[in-house]
Amino acid sequence: MIATTKRILLEITGWVLVIAGVAALVLPGPGLLMIFGGMAILSQQYEWAERRLAPIKYRALKGAAEGVETWPRIVMSSTLALGLIACGVLWIAGPEAPDWWWFDDKWWLPGGIVTGITQIVSGIVALVLIVYSYRRFHDKPEAVAEIEAEIKEADEDFREAMHHLRD
Repeated sequence: MIATTKRILLEITGWVLVIAGVAALVLPGPGLLMIFGGMAILSQQYEWAERRLAPIKYRALKGAAEGVETWPRIVMSSTLALGLIACGVLWIAGPEAPDWWWFDDKWWLPGGIVTGITQIVSGIVALVLIVYSYRRFHDKPEAVAEIEAEIKEADEDFREAMHHLRD
């Protein structure tokens, strides 16, 4: 009974994270992180999710490595993360719509405090990931080469698994 309850809760949590992550791709929020988290949870229950998780993980790490290759990228990413935090503070403060705003006032900063909190959390997560990526990958070509090799291996494993499913 407890094992069944745990399995159901894990599945619900995983699917909620995946669906919320997909929504957060177009709404404010850490969409890719939520999708990855949901897939990581679902991979404990489903083999198909486990097969898809490794290629996603290594491509995300490769993207993190590329994001800290040069100082302009680091500065731009950090500036955007800080801007996201500033927007979240603005959303929470909720100032009146300015005179130049030609839409109805209800369209000024929609979502209120929840949107502001989501933006702040997303900005903080982004800054933490920038620091992590910098420490792990910046000026470390051997770490990047290792990730590229893991991507190749994960892709081969995935293709092999898909080939066995077709047979």
